[in-house]
Amino acid sequence: MTDVANNEFAQLPLRRFIRDIVDGPFGSSLTSSHYSDEGARVIRLGNIGAAHFKDGDAAYIPLEYFKHLRQHEVSPGDLIIAGLGDANHPVGRACVAPAHLGLAIVKADCFRARLDEDRLSHRYTAWALSSSFVSSQVQTLTRGSTRARINLDVAREIQVPTPSLLEQRRIADFLDAETARIDRLSQLRRTQASKLEERYTTAISELTTPGITSADKRHPNWPWLPASTPTTRLGYLAQVQSGVTVHGARERSSDDAEFPYLRVANVQGERVDLSEIKTIVIPRAMARRSTLRAGDVVMTEANGNPDNLGRGAVWNGEIEGMVHQNHVFAIRADQEKLLPGYLSILLATVHGRRYFRFTSTQVGIATTSSSKVLDFPIPVLDLEQQRSVVNEYKNLWRSMERVRDALSRQLNLLAERRQALITAAVTGQFDVSTASGRGVESP
Repeated sequence: MTDVANNEFAQLPLRRFIRDIVDGPFGSSLTSSHYSDEGARVIRLGNIGAAHFKDGDAAYIPLEYFKHLRQHEVSPGDLIIAGLGDANHPVGRACVAPAHLGLAIVKADCFRARLDEDRLSHRYTAWALSSSFVSSQVQTLTRGSTRARINLDVAREIQVPTPSLLEQRRIADFLDAETARIDRLSQLRRTQASKLEERYTTAISELTTPGITSADKRHPNWPWLPASTPTTRLGYLAQVQSGVTVHGARERSSDDAEFPYLRVANVQGERVDLSEIKTIVIPRAMARRSTLRAGDVVMTEANGNPDNLGRGAVWNGEIEGMVHQNHVFAIRADQEKLLPGYLSILLATVHGRRYFRFTSTQVGIATTSSSKVLDFPIPVLDLEQQRSVVNEYKNLWRSMERVRDALSRQLNLLAERRQALITAAVTGQFDVSTASGRGVESP
């Protein structure tokens, strides 16, 4: 199967089958201030999957306000189309409103359509609109520089393959069954990936957390830490450097220059992600105070996401002149006493995560300070023991990366096969009444 196929069925514009189509309320008619804990459901873009209604992320408006927005109402069985998309969520994808929905409306950039189901069924149309064949067509009709968008007029003109009603039912039944098989396997792979992360976190914690006794020893060839292992403040072994803070617009000066700029988003799971490095124009004097050196451990604040708090990685000096954001601390260790790699591992342990979570300042979002970083208690090992821990960690990391990469490849392959299966079915590339779907679960 190929992702973009020839079409064996007649193609007709959606408007030929539409009995009624509406979009959601725009502007001040529906904002987050209107939301409530219960009432009528608000269907948003995140609820529209590829021929699948995503029931999470539920939002509601009071029933009294629902009466004012009733022209945007959605009933169970209606076709819901996404008017906005991105690389991972194609514009024009569609699903059918579930039977349990209850009172509901669509939000802005979501369309509710009711077709002549004696000629074109909602269930089949959701699959067709979510296929690569139709999606590639819709992309040519979109506007928007960052996110693809269509309006109601464009939605009406989308060309849909239109087999007979009997064939539509066969295709929808086939895709319901076969994609469910693929989705079950994909969920299994995601569960395996999650368990892998848990196992990894436990393993590195066992390498470093004080209080492990000889009876708990898990790594006989590597150092383990008895309950008597002393701890000390990080401030006795390292200095903390704050990052660049820029307050709004300012006038340019002759001392200004452009510098590569390390942000919270670049510190990912004990590694520095260099795939998207932004730049910043600041005075050279400011840059000198916040320039990273090879061997610095960069540690993040929450910056809107509590999971970011205390995340750390070693900066190896890959890009010269890199400055760091004020939400990223640079910890410069005395390497005659503390190895940067050992410190970054400590930050990743349950021991490290708990410390920064429990000592964080809660003002809207969890955050920390340089004084809290300096007070971080760490187990004291000699340099040889630290190197052993780092080497063990590297072996664990390499093993995990191999398994993670394999799981990622399998998930990507399953996603490709799922999309190819949808496209081949709605374009008539094979007869679904005889197709078995064999091989879709063997990436």
